[in-house]
Amino acid sequence: MTTDSHFLQQRQRMVSEQIMRRGVCDPRVLEAMRQVPRHRFTPSEYADMAYSDGPLPIGQGQTISQPYIVALMTELLDLQGDETVLEIGTGSGYQAAVLSYLAKTVHTIERHAALAEQAETIIHELELLNVRVHVGDGTLGLPENAPYQAIIVTAAAPGVPPPLLEQLADSGRLVIPTGSTGSQILELWRRQGATYDQEHILPVAFVPLRGEHGWK
Repeated sequence: MTTDSHFLQQRQRMVSEQIMRRGVCDPRVLEAMRQVPRHRFTPSEYADMAYSDGPLPIGQGQTISQPYIVALMTELLDLQGDETVLEIGTGSGYQAAVLSYLAKTVHTIERHAALAEQAETIIHELELLNVRVHVGDGTLGLPENAPYQAIIVTAAAPGVPPPLLEQLADSGRLVIPTGSTGSQILELWRRQGATYDQEHILPVAFVPLRGEHGWK
């Protein structure tokens, strides 16, 4: 049986060897990655691989993202602690758990009810009280709680869903992978009033974002 102390050691190595070495340096992000028990968000048969350098299947054709990508996307949001964040694609709930350490409130949307329920259970067990899990079409955003100072999309869209740009607060940041179903670019969008600045970060590979403004 793998002990919690063993997982803690694996988590420390994950941060130092997979994340810091690749250039992620925000101390708050690094500490959040050290704190969140990634193995709790993976299926039991993959628990021993939870801190490996890659994505893992979680069911429903979805994955838990590579730790480095989680850390990088989180760092790009430049969270200071007082933000309301919207995540599109709850999946396992791991990304939302990381965000919970860095923001005031996290709203996360998942289209698969079974995954949303499972993620919500783990988040509740970990007493992450500032995370709200919703079931629905993430490409529509969550207008009732907008605007959001940060939006993160954890599945690949053909382009940025217009509702997400509309729900982004002034000076807010949106991180999203866009492109074809086989190859995408991670993008950072910043809002300045009615205009948006776009920056290409690096090539990535995500599962497709389904919904009205995603892949059909």
